[in-house]
Parts: sequence; C-alpha cells; structure tokens
Amino acid sequence: MSRVCELTGKKAMVGNNVSHAMNKTKRKFDANLIKKRFYIPEEDKWVTLKVSTSALKTINKIGIAAALKEAKSKGFLK
Repeated sequence: MSRVCELTGKKAMVGNNVSHAMNKTKRKFDANLIKKRFYIPEEDKWVTLKVSTSALKTINKIGIAAALKEAKSKGFLK
C-alpha cells in the first residue's frame, strides 16, 4: 500500500495550483504519513504501521489497542 494511512484510510486528494493570474493546474495533496513502530502489550509484539499524524494523535489519546480495534471494525485492517 502506498501513501495510505493503515488505520484511517486517508490518502491523497486532488486539487489545483492557482497562480496570481488565476491559472489553474492540477496537483496532488498527499496525506501526512509516518512509519511508526507500536508495542502491543496484549499480544506481546511490535507492529510497524504507516499512519497519518492525525491517527497518531488518536493513538496517543485512546491507545493502540483501541485504535486497532476501531480500524478493524471499519474495515481498514484485516
């Protein structure tokens, strides 16, 4: 999977570059992704995930186990 958050499913958006003369050309807004290792104490193992920074804030708030459970229920993880 390239440039897609594994927990939230965020991916690139399409928009326009707009010049001062209002000329518009297509561009891509990539998701702000970070490759990060997380320790899951329930399973006693490390997991490497490519997550967006907003998903990282969610993990810090609710915990990795709850975030993985929520992602599985939404169908982003297998």
